[in-house]
Amino acid sequence: MAIKDMPEQWEVTATDTPFRGNKTSVRTDDVVMPDGTVVKRDYQVHPGSVAVLAIDDEDRVLVLRQYRHPVRQKLWEIPAGLLDVPGENPLHAAQRELYEEAHAKAENWRVLTDVYTTPGGCDEAVRIFLARDLSAAEGERFEVAEEEADMELARVPLDELMRGVLAGELHNTCLVVGVLSAVAARCGDGFDALRPAEAPWPARPFEA
Repeated sequence: MAIKDMPEQWEVTATDTPFRGNKTSVRTDDVVMPDGTVVKRDYQVHPGSVAVLAIDDEDRVLVLRQYRHPVRQKLWEIPAGLLDVPGENPLHAAQRELYEEAHAKAENWRVLTDVYTTPGGCDEAVRIFLARDLSAAEGERFEVAEEEADMELARVPLDELMRGVLAGELHNTCLVVGVLSAVAARCGDGFDALRPAEAPWPARPFEA
């Protein structure tokens, strides 16, 4: 048996959207189970996201510290953001987030990994990119607001982040998955063996 996730669609007999927010909503589906019973499943509908593990020539990762109200913590994270436009090219979105949140750009892009953040309760899909050959972006810094106005920026060695992840000191999903994936890639076939930056993404199809 191939260890590979596969698409599948169970029958939905009814659906409702009891809440609609600015970027996401909550949907309730009546789903037919294998034994024929019908159960309700509530989940958040999400446009999808991108994240960037940007690593410099000294093996340091560009990280941000930001307040996250739902968990009441300031978390160290990697640059990330929503796919604001349906069908948006995720590479372009990732390049935008790296510029807006870190005022940086990169010449070398690869797909590090694709994940569903919480598939039991949300359909959010995230593509995490590896960005290398970093340099400062030209022009003025992007004007930030709200939580981002308090954001801190740092460059931290990849191995130090890995230690923090395994010690239970770092908790952001994209940072944890990105750091561990980068370490695995570095120890395996190397970064250049990763998928190209515009590799297909069935969870959020796009036009190159």
